[in-house]
Amino acid sequence: MPWRVSPHDRAVGVRPDPYRVWLSEVMLQQTTVAAVRDYFHRFTARWPTVTALAAAEDAEVMAEWAGLGYYARARNLLKCARAVATLHDGHFPATRDGLLTLPGIGPYTAAAVAAIAFDEQATVVDGNVERVMARLFRVETPLPAAKPALTALAASLTPPLRPGDHAQAVMDLGATICTPRKPACSLCPLSTLCVARADGVQDTLPRKTPKPDKPTRHGTLWLGHRDGDWLLETRPEKGLLGGMLGFPGDGWDGAGGPAPADAPWQPIGEVRHTFTHFHLVLTLHSAPLHSAPFRGHWARPKPTDLPTVMRKALVLASAALSSR
Repeated sequence: MPWRVSPHDRAVGVRPDPYRVWLSEVMLQQTTVAAVRDYFHRFTARWPTVTALAAAEDAEVMAEWAGLGYYARARNLLKCARAVATLHDGHFPATRDGLLTLPGIGPYTAAAVAAIAFDEQATVVDGNVERVMARLFRVETPLPAAKPALTALAASLTPPLRPGDHAQAVMDLGATICTPRKPACSLCPLSTLCVARADGVQDTLPRKTPKPDKPTRHGTLWLGHRDGDWLLETRPEKGLLGGMLGFPGDGWDGAGGPAPADAPWQPIGEVRHTFTHFHLVLTLHSAPLHSAPFRGHWARPKPTDLPTVMRKALVLASAALSSR
């Protein structure tokens, strides 16, 4: 992983860069390593330091983030970078408690940066660590109620020496061996210590409280076009897809309004997308616009400039337009 420093390199004096550790941890929240890798390379090539990122335009950062999801992370990323640059002279605080004072950094990220970048004996607990602890100690209490107990168990194992290597090792163990389904117990270095494996119940842990079914929201997008350009608007800073480019819409997030222009709008299909807490179905209407719109601005976006749901809409509308 491009944000890591190997134990061998650490032994010869190479230190992890707190900026790269922090950036990777923010990107990895609720996202896979495979999805993050290219984004990480692009971000660090374009903004190699936290002060460079702090000086970036909001729109540029949001555009680079497009497609990675959970866009509040990108907004908090900028707030945190600017706090580090202005309040800490471009240097991250070296302790978990100090890191928690920064905007957008919660207990998990603070512990991860403190342990990995600064060798603090901080306990790092993500979903992988929770699963390892639940099986290792056979914790039957369902998640999320079991979180305090699992965190305490993880803390009891966190060593004072090389806590960052320990944290990454436990996370990797959960990601590659102690997996949610069919854990590879025969390859696990902790198999002889695992209570759940000894009792033959490792596949059933950790238990989880069933989640309620996600509701479905419905809405409309208007995709106006003119000479190869599309009518877009920047969404409000707060709320879903905050600060991102999108097509004018209504009905699904409380932030929309009527059609952005008087035009012969025609339905061209629908797109579906799932957010953390709901499913979304958007009906698309398209039209050529010959008069000034009531809202929005003209642009010729690349797919990477748009969040995933808007990218789906652009693909469908472009296909409909080219088939005429």
